[in-house]
This record gives sequence, structure tokens and C-alpha cells, in this order.
Amino acid sequence: MSAIESVEIREFRDHLYDYTRKNQEPIALKERGETIGYYIPAQPQKKDIGSLRQSVTKLSNMLAEKGLTEDDIVTDFQELRKQSN
Repeated sequence: MSAIESVEIREFRDHLYDYTRKNQEPIALKERGETIGYYIPAQPQKKDIGSLRQSVTKLSNMLAEKGLTEDDIVTDFQELRKQSN
């Protein structure tokens, strides 16, 4: 197994397209030489897309059963966020 490529966050930001679209390996993100995070590219598989579709259908059904919309969820989230600050 080879070492994970490291790149300064500014370099990553300046060349975001190249790092996110052309690279399929994880990258350690650094700031002033210290690792601050990792970029791990998603590699969707056909089975993943099918699972995501099933999840969306299940979530839509659950919301419909409760009489909720996506906007209701967002509003609740925003209210809870305000309360926690």
C-alpha cells in the first residue's frame, strides 16, 4: 500500500477540480504542514445508486405518513440550530 498523497489546503482549493474529478485516491489535507483533514473521493457503484434510490423512496414514504415535507424538516433543523447557539 502506498503512502497517502498530502497537499496543502490552499493548493487543494486552487486546483479543486483536478483533485476531485481526476483523482480516485484519498488525500491528506494540510495547513502549514499539519494534517487538518482528508479528502476521500466517493466512488458510486450501481448497487450504491440502487440503495440510495431505495432510501429516498423509504424516506419519502415516512414523510408522507407523518404529513411532513422536506421544508418542514429544514425549518425544524434551523430552529434547533438556533436554540443550540
